[in-house]
Amino acid sequence: MKDKVVVVTGGSSGIGLAAARSFAASGAKVLITARRAAPLDTAVAENADLTGLVADVSKPADVERTIDAAVDRWGRLDVLVNNAGAGAILPLADATVGRITDIFSVNVVGPSLLATAALPYLTASKGAIVNVSSTYGHRPAALLSHYAASKAALEQLTRCWALELAPAGIRVNGVAAGPTETGALTGMMGLSADQAEAVKAQERARIPLKRRGTPDEVARWIVAMADPSASWVTGQVVAVDGGLGLT
Repeated sequence: MKDKVVVVTGGSSGIGLAAARSFAASGAKVLITARRAAPLDTAVAENADLTGLVADVSKPADVERTIDAAVDRWGRLDVLVNNAGAGAILPLADATVGRITDIFSVNVVGPSLLATAALPYLTASKGAIVNVSSTYGHRPAALLSHYAASKAALEQLTRCWALELAPAGIRVNGVAAGPTETGALTGMMGLSADQAEAVKAQERARIPLKRRGTPDEVARWIVAMADPSASWVTGQVVAVDGGLGLT
C-alpha cells in the first residue's frame, strides 16, 4: 500500500479509525472524514499520518468535497472505504419518512455518490472500493429492519458494482462486521449505558465464539480487501462476526 491514496469515511473512531491507522502503517496516504470536528481533530492529533476532513456522506456537496480533497492533496485515489454508517433501533410502529431517510442517506445514498465521484480516479489507478456492512445485512433482527435493509442494499451494491466495474479493473468488496466494541450502541443506536450492557451480554451469549469483536479485527479485513495482493478477489462480502451470521 506504499504511497497509495485511501479515503475512509467515518474514520474518526472505531472500525474506521482502526482501518485508517492500518492503511497508514502500510505506507498509504489516508484521508479520514467525520461529521464532527472534535473527534476528527483528536484522531488526527494522535495519528500524524492521517489527514482529516469534516464531511457528511449524506450531503452531496460534502461527497464531492471529500474526493476533491484527496485528489487535490495527493493527485490520485486508489481506495475508497465506505465505512460511515447510520442506524437506529426502530420499531415499525415508530418508522417515519425522516428516520428511514436518515439511515438510507448515509448507508446507501452516500456510498453510491462517493463511488460515483471517485470513479474516474479509481479507473485511472485500477483501484478498489470496500463497503463496510453488518451481520444484519444478511441476518434478520427484530427492531433493526431499516438498518438491516440498508446494509442488505449495500451488500447488493457491492456485488453489482463488482460486475459493472470489473472491465475497468476496479475491484469492489465488502466486510460485514458483527458486534464490535466501538461505542455504536450508546452512540448511533442511542441506548443508555445500562441498555447497551444488556445488549452486549445477549450478543456474547449468541455469538459462537462467545465474545464481541475489536475494531482491529474488522479493520484487518478491510485493509486485506483493498490490498493489491487481493487482485483476484471482487464481489465478495466477508463476514467478520465470530460466527454470528451462522446462528
